[in-house]
Amino acid sequence: MKRKGNLYSRIYDLDNLYLAYSKAKQGKSKTRGVLQFEKDLDRNILQIQKVLMNETYVTSEYNVFVIRDPKERTIYSLPFSDRVVQHAIMNVLEDIWTSVFISHSYSSIKGKGIHGAWKHIRRDLRNRKETTYCLKMDITKFYPSVDHDILKQIVRKKIKDTKLLVLLDGIIDSAPGIPIGNYLSQFLANLYLSYFDHWLKEVKKVKYYYRYADDLVILCDSKEDLHRLRIDIGSYLSGKLNLKMKQNYQVFPIVSRGIDFLGYVFYHTHTMLRKRIKKNFCRRVARLNKSIMTAKEYRIKICSWIGWCKYSNSRNLIKTIIKHEEVLGAWN
Repeated sequence: MKRKGNLYSRIYDLDNLYLAYSKAKQGKSKTRGVLQFEKDLDRNILQIQKVLMNETYVTSEYNVFVIRDPKERTIYSLPFSDRVVQHAIMNVLEDIWTSVFISHSYSSIKGKGIHGAWKHIRRDLRNRKETTYCLKMDITKFYPSVDHDILKQIVRKKIKDTKLLVLLDGIIDSAPGIPIGNYLSQFLANLYLSYFDHWLKEVKKVKYYYRYADDLVILCDSKEDLHRLRIDIGSYLSGKLNLKMKQNYQVFPIVSRGIDFLGYVFYHTHTMLRKRIKKNFCRRVARLNKSIMTAKEYRIKICSWIGWCKYSNSRNLIKTIIKHEEVLGAWN
């Protein structure tokens, strides 16, 4: 596997830093941190370039807080200038790292995501004979459990630029595990599991495998094979990555309950919204139906939910709860 060098200077190139700034502000242009940074944009960009050129960049202190969505998660938030640095790094490294990822890893990968997974699962479920049973599992406290020494070794499989490795090591060591909230974290998380993915596909010859972050789904025609594979997965995770598989894994026939994954429940014949997603959608629409607004305003507020529904067999649900005829017309 060829390792890449001569990358560090590309990170602090001014054009790359301005591109990183424009990416980092997307969706956050009105926040205090962005507005403050933009008051003296050129000076702040040059300051970032200076600390990177001098190899004196140190990750700032995190603002740490807890959210519930509905699971409780600890979020690590950095000042805007640090987010610019991470975007600058990923402008250079994204293609290098994503070249390692298998086609059935979906989280935070350009052109994939939830609906990329949906497309593959729906396609594969057409083969009923080979997709009779499902193994569904995830990893215990994945993000806080990532071993920094192992992660650094994995990073070095594709990168040999010493200056860049020092920079990445500093960011990796700036928080326990992989901190949720860092832009870089989504790539490091995928990278950490990428060679596990290859082991499953190439060594264990698993045909139907889908991973979104630390949630795993495997389909097979044999319940016994899935139980044996589960044991092998547990051994690999603990032995190679210092991770533990949650003990609430499930092995079940798909026909009896469907695959509850990424907000949908997949069957061989159809796909439904997860009950909690459906409930939240109905509540949202009920509130909107009580509001006074134009069809255009209504459509804007509801379009993301409609997007979820169009990937499931929810036509009757939509017709029942949507108030505006124009919106229904667009749906049809």
